[in-house]
Amino acid sequence: MYDPTKVVKAITTADGITLSQKTATIKVRATKQVTAASNPINAVDANTVVSGTTFSSSNKAVATVTNDGTITGVAIGSATITATSGAFTAEVAVTVTE
Repeated sequence: MYDPTKVVKAITTADGITLSQKTATIKVRATKQVTAASNPINAVDANTVVSGTTFSSSNKAVATVTNDGTITGVAIGSATITATSGAFTAEVAVTVTE
């Protein structure tokens, strides 16, 4: 028998990752941290998606990034920081200024 007082929540798995920002401007030798979140943030596997995220820089001569998402400006220019978790990716376009 159907009981309308018992609501069943749908179990949702993550379908991607998002970053705390899409662009960043930092100065040479300055740092800025970006954070990753699962999409949706309340996915049942959200912790796994976030904890499995790694970061990389398209141009380490301009900007480097650590595995906690801390970007460091190295030299004037542009770089793309990519966050990857399994098959999911997200990017931050970084501009480094003097």
